[in-house]
Amino acid sequence: MDVLPATKLKLRFFEAQDELLLVDYLNDPQVLHYLSSRIPNPYTAKDAKWWITTGSRNGLIRAITVDGELAGCIGAEPGQHEYQYSGEVGYWLAEKFWGEGYATNALCLLIKELQQATQLVRLQASVFEGNQGSAKVLEKCGFTQQGYFPKAVYKNQRFYHEVVYGRTIS
Repeated sequence: MDVLPATKLKLRFFEAQDELLLVDYLNDPQVLHYLSSRIPNPYTAKDAKWWITTGSRNGLIRAITVDGELAGCIGAEPGQHEYQYSGEVGYWLAEKFWGEGYATNALCLLIKELQQATQLVRLQASVFEGNQGSAKVLEKCGFTQQGYFPKAVYKNQRFYHEVVYGRTIS
């Protein structure tokens, strides 16, 4: 997968200036639909401040920017103990950035950074069945479907099947 020009898409640490857009983006029902319920709803300025100063410092988590504007988030959290060489990948984009290849390019950039900056050997990601956009992002970045768990997720008063994707990176 070719990465977009450096001036177009970048990964960086979250900054205080991201607070308002985080609140805006993470109160969009379309963005939240397939995201973990760990993300507070409604998402407040207090939540955004915590994320910027504390939450985004766990693992290797980056803001996705497009032409300098915050577009979303991507990251990998390493496992613990015997899973210390495996990481769980997660990402989201604001709706106005969907369908342009940004998530795919951000994931490719993240994988390169993980290969250079960590000892991770394997990555995996969980997708709610029906989230075809996310499944395509993973497949374009070399992930393959490695598990299927019927009714594994319960969110918004309904069950979702979980599809697990994985790949090695070293």
